[in-house]
Amino acid sequence: MTGRTASSFPIGLIVNPVAGMGGRVALKGTDGADILAKARAMGAEPVAPQRAIRALTKLRASAPAAQIIAAPGAMGGDEASAAGIAPMAIKRTFAAETTADDTRALARVLIERGAGLILFAGGDGTARDILDAVGERVPLLGIPCGVKMHSAVFAISPEAAGQLAAVIVNETTKIAWRQAEVMDVDEAVLRAGRLSARLFGYARAPVERNLIQGPKAASLGEDAALTALAAQIATTMERGTIYLVGPGHSTKLILKQLGLVGTLLGIDAVRDGKLIGRDLDAHDIEALIERQPAKIIVSVIGGQGYIFGRGNQQFTPRTIRRIGRDNLVIVASQAKLLSLGQNRLLVDTGDPALDQELAGFIRVEIGPSHSTLMRIG
Repeated sequence: MTGRTASSFPIGLIVNPVAGMGGRVALKGTDGADILAKARAMGAEPVAPQRAIRALTKLRASAPAAQIIAAPGAMGGDEASAAGIAPMAIKRTFAAETTADDTRALARVLIERGAGLILFAGGDGTARDILDAVGERVPLLGIPCGVKMHSAVFAISPEAAGQLAAVIVNETTKIAWRQAEVMDVDEAVLRAGRLSARLFGYARAPVERNLIQGPKAASLGEDAALTALAAQIATTMERGTIYLVGPGHSTKLILKQLGLVGTLLGIDAVRDGKLIGRDLDAHDIEALIERQPAKIIVSVIGGQGYIFGRGNQQFTPRTIRRIGRDNLVIVASQAKLLSLGQNRLLVDTGDPALDQELAGFIRVEIGPSHSTLMRIG
């Protein structure tokens, strides 16, 4: 790719139509036909197509001359057309129910057609499948659509993916590249409440700290300040108020202080010291807080800085707006915040307008009666 311009190489597009469907219904992912069928039965709706359109709309606005190669239909062609881009279509078609084999096959076809970058909409599984097919022959850039993305090939939002893709085709020689981790998460183990992630390999990815996320960093374990903070929050909870406790070790310390057992990687509800909901999905949460005061307690994802949009998509834009920014309680260790490298947090709620409403400085609790201000970017 070195030295190429927007007119000399096209972008290969891959959309995984079912990526991220498990988030709202608390399924932690949709790998496998059985779990995908369960997600649909629970009312899950696709998120990847619309997020791909958002990215492509930004790409078109920033680099009108960019060329897109895509398969006809739901794996990219439909999304490109919806964004106002006439794609260079490949002859091969894919069934509506796509598989990992389809993703790998499409990636190989895009390479054969001369794609200089693969822009894909999906999650860690999609990244893994593409890397398996093409290795490091071309760079990868992910439009984030999965439930909990650990890999370092994803932009921080769909718009960031479109903007970065535009920079790549407009100013290729100014882009730095690196070996980015592609992580593989065992979803079955994740649903059982344990996080089991392994390094699958490395992909070439662009370096742009303001537009691309880092890999998920492992927890450093409990520290005394967080334990004391959890005790303080547990003893000062307002009576009659529902507290929605998000995923993570830091937040679940609060339940532990109350003598309650929740779900490490799910969302639980507490009122007046009692567990009133466990591993809730989006519908459960919306029904629970209707006409009742509520607060959200979330932690910060290590190495990335997300408070919404990674692993807690059960908090819908409607729920977040209903509860309000002033009723967000963010907890994190000081070490985790320092490890982010930037004084900012991230949100990717699925609603760009809400992401803007949440932007600005917000207080993060790091110890008993001890907090710091962080900027939501």
